[in-house]
Amino acid sequence: MGRLIVIGFRRWRAWNLGPMLRAAGDPVRFVRTVAAARRLRPGAQDRIAVWGAARPAGLDALIAASGATLVRIEDGFVRSVGLGSDLIAPHSLVFDDCGIYFDATRPSRLEQILTAGGFDTALCARAAAVRRLIVARGLTKYNIESPDLPAWDSGGRAVVLVPGQVETDASIALGGGTVRSNLALLSAVRRERPDAFVVYKPHPDVMSGNRRGRLGEAAAMRLADHVETRASIIACLTRCDEVHTMTSLAGFDALLRGVPVVTWGMPFYAGWGLTRDCAQDHPALLRRTRRLTLDELVAGALLVYPRYWDRVAGTCVEPETALAAIARERDALRAGDAPDRLARGFWRRQARKARVLAQAWLRIGAY
Repeated sequence: MGRLIVIGFRRWRAWNLGPMLRAAGDPVRFVRTVAAARRLRPGAQDRIAVWGAARPAGLDALIAASGATLVRIEDGFVRSVGLGSDLIAPHSLVFDDCGIYFDATRPSRLEQILTAGGFDTALCARAAAVRRLIVARGLTKYNIESPDLPAWDSGGRAVVLVPGQVETDASIALGGGTVRSNLALLSAVRRERPDAFVVYKPHPDVMSGNRRGRLGEAAAMRLADHVETRASIIACLTRCDEVHTMTSLAGFDALLRGVPVVTWGMPFYAGWGLTRDCAQDHPALLRRTRRLTLDELVAGALLVYPRYWDRVAGTCVEPETALAAIARERDALRAGDAPDRLARGFWRRQARKARVLAQAWLRIGAY
């Protein structure tokens, strides 16, 4: 039996993800460094895992010498009720033994699935049902923002939604085009759509204070007509005519809801004929030659690529089961006495993170 040797996970992440990683039955070893992984003498039967696009010094040499398979782990596209940066455990993960979905400089397992996958009638019908479930229940990646509809007065102009991103995020570094900042994106949109009513929505991780990259409201308002800080991305999508994005998952949310999407980078959902892509010189377009239907994209991205987890049952589950559980958890939170407690309340959120950190330090054992 091979091992899963996980390098460089912070203790809280190892605590949160440990049960899901162990669900496959293989022994899991968490180590801090490549040197510590080397001391375990990995072989061809083992898998070596890192988070996202991490490439710690010595990793490539260890993979080459050991013959182990490199696996990159990341959050799934419908993740949780609450932010990952608030240490909320995920309901879904992706395990990519080829690349990682947000790195458009090279193929990923998702790209290979979308390029060569056999999307038969039954799978596409299932994808359509999942898409309808997501739209009907108003699900997105984090599921924490207010469901209230925004009250914009566009004066009859077309509404263009511009989702902000964390500018240091790897998806921009590895999937971006020539437009690589929120200010540059707004400038490009304003040049292309001078007569539109442009709405800028900052990223929730930035709004929470967990990540840097906040574009000042004054700077944004020089180019946008409105800065939306309360309404959810889903509520915003119901009021807009078009979405412009670098690589944001909000573009995928828009496609699920039939909203036209313009990409300025190369996110995983671009290049398949479903979006208008401005980064025409991006090398990923040379690989993404297949034309997909929306349900084929959904089948690959939500049914085939991720794994889903039921934290209560402690077992992997079908996507439909996990999505229904996320919707119930979100609805119960909204019905409680503090419906916005996961999105607002700085000290409440810090206390919750402290509890997760304490559990991780006390219970995860040797690391």
